[in-house]
Amino acid sequence: MSKKRRSGNGFPFKLTLNAPVTLAFTAICLGALVLNFVTGGKSNSLLFITYHSSLKDPLTYLRFFTHIIGHGGWEHFMSNTTYLLLLGPMLEEKYGGKVLLWIMGITALVTSLTHYILFPNAALCGASGVVFAFILLTSFTSVKSGEIPVTFILVAVIFLGEQIVTGFTQADDISNLSHVLGGVVGSAVGFAINKNKR
Repeated sequence: MSKKRRSGNGFPFKLTLNAPVTLAFTAICLGALVLNFVTGGKSNSLLFITYHSSLKDPLTYLRFFTHIIGHGGWEHFMSNTTYLLLLGPMLEEKYGGKVLLWIMGITALVTSLTHYILFPNAALCGASGVVFAFILLTSFTSVKSGEIPVTFILVAVIFLGEQIVTGFTQADDISNLSHVLGGVVGSAVGFAINKNKR
């Protein structure tokens, strides 16, 4: 009778860091959330929310990127990181951690600059733009060269269409434009990778 292989700690399985970029980003977001709670919201205002601040302030440029780390509360954090932890590992295995970092950076910059220019009275934080980039990119994971997947079309219509409709019909504090822009970034990366397979 064969015996189960055990790891060095006596358990039959061992923990593996299967998606270091995704896990690190989630941990950083959690750290920022805790820090914001401890500081009574000051850390978010200083580092993790982008708004129409002076271009003479060096932190303005930092916040263009770091606003995707900050979250308004536990529910906001959980809704984003649940998707990140579901989609991130698969995308990281398929495309690599560097591609995910580029997607995060591009999404952060595109969403922050758009809001800075078009909505000077609005503040923005959270990883929802990155989530939508991941959602759209996921539909390309099993695509062959030169193809446009039906799943991509359906995801674009369902997710982005719903965000566009909601943006026009509801007034809330959720940045639907960030979701759409994130989806556009994810789509663009998916198309670019698919094109390079040729």
